[in-house]
Amino acid sequence: MRQTPRIRTGGASALRAAAIAAPAIAGSIALSLTGPAAQAQAAETAPRTQRVAATSGASSYVVHAGDTVSAIAARHGLRTSDVLSWNHLGWSTRIYPGQVLRLTPPTAKATATHAPAAPVAQQTVYVVRAGDTVTAIARKYGVSIDTVLTANRLTRGSIIYPGQKLVIRTAASAPARTAPAALDATNAASVTRTAYVVRAGDTISAIARRNAVTVDAMLRANRLSWSSIIYPGQRLVIPTTAVPGLTAEQTRNARLIVSVGRQLGVPSRGIAIALGTAMQESGLRNLTYGDRDSLGLFQQRPSTGWGTAAQVKNAEYAARAFFLGRDAHGAVITRGLLDIPGWQRMSFTQAAQAVQISAYPNAYARWEKPALQWLAALS
Repeated sequence: MRQTPRIRTGGASALRAAAIAAPAIAGSIALSLTGPAAQAQAAETAPRTQRVAATSGASSYVVHAGDTVSAIAARHGLRTSDVLSWNHLGWSTRIYPGQVLRLTPPTAKATATHAPAAPVAQQTVYVVRAGDTVTAIARKYGVSIDTVLTANRLTRGSIIYPGQKLVIRTAASAPARTAPAALDATNAASVTRTAYVVRAGDTISAIARRNAVTVDAMLRANRLSWSSIIYPGQRLVIPTTAVPGLTAEQTRNARLIVSVGRQLGVPSRGIAIALGTAMQESGLRNLTYGDRDSLGLFQQRPSTGWGTAAQVKNAEYAARAFFLGRDAHGAVITRGLLDIPGWQRMSFTQAAQAVQISAYPNAYARWEKPALQWLAALS
C-alpha cells in the first residue's frame, strides 16, 4: 500500500542528472508504415547486399562530442545497423568522444576446412563513467556480464562508481557460434508469442519498445528485415522470453521495468529494487485497483501526487516515476529512488520504503534475492 510521499524540496541529485542526461545513442529506427516516402525508401534499400566498405574509404572513425552512430553512418554512406553490428553495439548503447568505431566488417578468417585457433585472452582496463552499468559495459565489449563480474570480483548486487577501473577480458578469436536456427530451436520452449495488430503510425521500433523486446527479436520472429514495410491491419508476433518463476504477464512487466531503468542509466541494484517493489505492491501486474486510489505496477496514488489515474496505470510512466519522481514531460511529481540521498548505501528494503512510504516497511526484503535473479535473466 502506497502512503503519502515526501515531496521534493531541493534540487536534483548527481545521480538524477546522470540518469536524465541525453546520451549519444544510435538513433531512431525508421521502419515506416505506408506512403510514397516509405515506398521510395524501401525501394532504395531493397537490395540486402551488405556494404563491405565505407564510401569514404575510411576503415575506422574516432567519435567526437555530439556524434551519434546514425549520423556517423550517414556521413560515410553506411547503414546504421551495419555500423552497430560491426562494433557490437545495441540501438541504445552510448558512444563517447575518443571511442574508435569500425567502418568496415570484420574480416572472416575461419574456413570450413580449418579449425579455428584457440582463443587468446586479452585484457583491457575500462574506467567507469557516470551512468555506466555492468550490463552496458559488457555489451559494449561483446562479453558476458558474468565475465566482467568474475574478472573484477563483483556480484550482481555490486555497485560501480565513476572513476572505478574495471578489467575487461576478451578473446582475440572466439569459437564458432551455434547457428541462429539452432538457438531458436533450443530455446523454443522458453519463448511465448503474442499477436499484435499494426495500427496507423506504428513502427517496428515503437512496437518493440512498448512490449519491452529488442527490434532484432521482433524482426526475427516475423521474418522481416530492416528495410521491411509494415502496414495497418498486419498481424505481428511479439516474442517474449519467459523468466523462471514468473508468468508471461509478470515477465512482460519485469522486462519493461528493466528497459526503462537501462534507458535512464539506473544502476543494476536500483533496477532490482524496482522489480522487488513492483512484486510486493502488485505482484508485478499492472492493476486497475488497489487500496484507496492506489493503481498500477507500483500502486502509486494519484491523490498523493503521482499523476493522474491514467498515467499511473501506464506501466512505462509508473516505472519512470519510481526511478525519477518525474512525469513523461520531466515535471517533478514526487521523490523517486534517484532522489533519495545515499540510497545506494541503504538496504534493499530501506531504499524501496524511502520511495514507497508503505504501511509495511519491512515487506520488500523478501524480494531482494528473487529480484536479482529476474534481473540476471533479463539482462
